[in-house]
Amino acid sequence: MDDIDIRSLSSDRENYIKQVLEFYRGTPETPGRVRREDRLLAADLHERGVTLSTLEAAFILAAARRCFRPPYARPLAPIRSMYYFIPVIDEILANPPDADYIAFLKSKIKKHTADTVPSHC
Repeated sequence: MDDIDIRSLSSDRENYIKQVLEFYRGTPETPGRVRREDRLLAADLHERGVTLSTLEAAFILAAARRCFRPPYARPLAPIRSMYYFIPVIDEILANPPDADYIAFLKSKIKKHTADTVPSHC
């Protein structure tokens, strides 16, 4: 490979990592900050070939499950790391949800978070 190809690959990887971390930070109930481990996980997901659409769907699905729990349900522990989403990522890789369903959940979360206290579903 010549220098241009190497730079292009590096740039693609960095853009991917940046986008994943933005998805993570923008997900309700996440800490809003990125730890070194989160950045390393994003790089690992890139190496595994996990698509950005799969990751976005995983963040949305996990957020919806947290946001729309019954009010009497026991409180969940806070999300402290992007590793929290690994089981949902694996679930989506095994059984991808319909894109319209993810779009529906995304709009429902957006409306719900606009109506509630910021940073909490």
